[in-house]
Amino acid sequence: MNLFESGLGFGPANFTPLTPVAFLPRTAAVHPDRVAVIHGDRRITYRDFHARARRLASALAARGIGAGDTVSVMLPNVPAMLDAHYGVPMAGAILNTINTRLDVRTVAYILGHGEAKALITDREFAAVVGPALQQLGRRLLVIDVDDPLYDGPGDRLGEIEYEAFLAEGSPDFDWRPPRDESQAIALNYTSGTTGNPKGVVYHHRGTFLVAVGNVLAWDLPPRAVYLWTLPLFHCNGWCYSWAVTLVGGTHVCLRKVDPALVFRLIAEHRVTNMCGAPTVLSILINAPAEQKARFDHVVDIQTGGSSPPAKVIKAMSEMGFRVMHLYGLTEVHGPSTCCEWQEAWDALPADEAAAHMARQGVRNAVVAGQIVADPKTLAPVPADGKTIGEVLLRGNTVMLGYLKDPEATEAAFGGGWFHTGDLAVEHPDGYMEIKDRAKDIIISGGENISSIEVEIVLNRHPAVQMAAVVARPDEKWGETPCAFVQLRPGAEATSDELIEYCRDNLPHFAAPRTVVFGPLPTTATGKIQKYTLREQARAL
Repeated sequence: MNLFESGLGFGPANFTPLTPVAFLPRTAAVHPDRVAVIHGDRRITYRDFHARARRLASALAARGIGAGDTVSVMLPNVPAMLDAHYGVPMAGAILNTINTRLDVRTVAYILGHGEAKALITDREFAAVVGPALQQLGRRLLVIDVDDPLYDGPGDRLGEIEYEAFLAEGSPDFDWRPPRDESQAIALNYTSGTTGNPKGVVYHHRGTFLVAVGNVLAWDLPPRAVYLWTLPLFHCNGWCYSWAVTLVGGTHVCLRKVDPALVFRLIAEHRVTNMCGAPTVLSILINAPAEQKARFDHVVDIQTGGSSPPAKVIKAMSEMGFRVMHLYGLTEVHGPSTCCEWQEAWDALPADEAAAHMARQGVRNAVVAGQIVADPKTLAPVPADGKTIGEVLLRGNTVMLGYLKDPEATEAAFGGGWFHTGDLAVEHPDGYMEIKDRAKDIIISGGENISSIEVEIVLNRHPAVQMAAVVARPDEKWGETPCAFVQLRPGAEATSDELIEYCRDNLPHFAAPRTVVFGPLPTTATGKIQKYTLREQARAL
């Protein structure tokens, strides 16, 4: 035993388990009258936000819901969703946010697999949630959110409305941090494109660190005004559900991405920050001129899910947005890397700078390890911008594992790294660039074709708004690239024109053999549903 191992160590005076839930009481104590949440004409201060969270925890506890229990929510970005990110873990329970675009069977599966004890649901989703509860075949506490900003169809399904449920609880509920920071805080389900979705278990330590990492990576300002264009059900809003509260910012709620409303809210509330997939950026760029309310400040926007084309970054900049590209997965609590700006890029032409910004970048400060490597030997690939390897991650921001699936967990953690399934190159400057999902690489005549590289070229064409490329079975070549293209409003292009454009900018074998025009299917988070397109390509 050395000098520093005798009589020293952690105890109650110098150690407390990390949890992002603690951000709310701290901000409420320091800035009780600051506006925490905006929803339409409604304003909720941090004092009231804190009280609402404690009331929710108290009311859940009074119904026998506590440590180790799952509370599911199927909500848009409304105040109740923000309450749940604090109130549910304050009760010791685990928050399960459900994708609002899922079908009846999948919602029922998630409620069953996650063993939900309660469900908080918005009236808008009654047509899905009602049948899902019937399929579940057991009773659970159902709480309805009847949002005054929603005037569409949908019945109440539960025994009590959300605000009445809060009234049952005490604003003085004496919550306690977790005994161990490795305890579960949230349960998020993957997209389940090849079967039932997998339940990804988040821990208090990971969510705390990713929230702090978000503040550091983005330089999220004190009193940030954050517009919720990103669904809060997706990786708990990339952990900005907690990060915005940490800096004492204002959450501006948004039930759905309506470009006219987005622009109006930016101008009205002087929004400083927002997030969204590249498709959200495209929606804003292509909104009619009369919907684009003017604003006189710069709005920082983070995007991820797929590489934003350089022309999208440029167009956003011209509208007053500053784009930062990031990369992450559900299994690592959301953001893991960001394309951190380098001063040397200041002097680059706009197109070249945008190309640099479209890369996924470098690991966030809270991510312990990231390599692009051979997935079997774990040997890092050369940093030459050409050699493809798998992105491997490790550290405190990786999930606990997949719920009730030890085999999948063990496979994902092979060799002491989390295997993302994403293929990338590392450039000489250390910046990573995703080339494809392992399952999306197209092998044509023995040649590996990156679908992302083909998409990048297609997206440069002035007539193209969005493009996605998948493999189409071919008797001679095994597979050939099939492009699905959504044109810009009013633009025209032919299949032959786009194929020739690709042949001029790619090796000929990488050019699409087939082009299909029409709207692209997307998930609720704006990601293009490639599994749907693969099915369409196989059926051609």
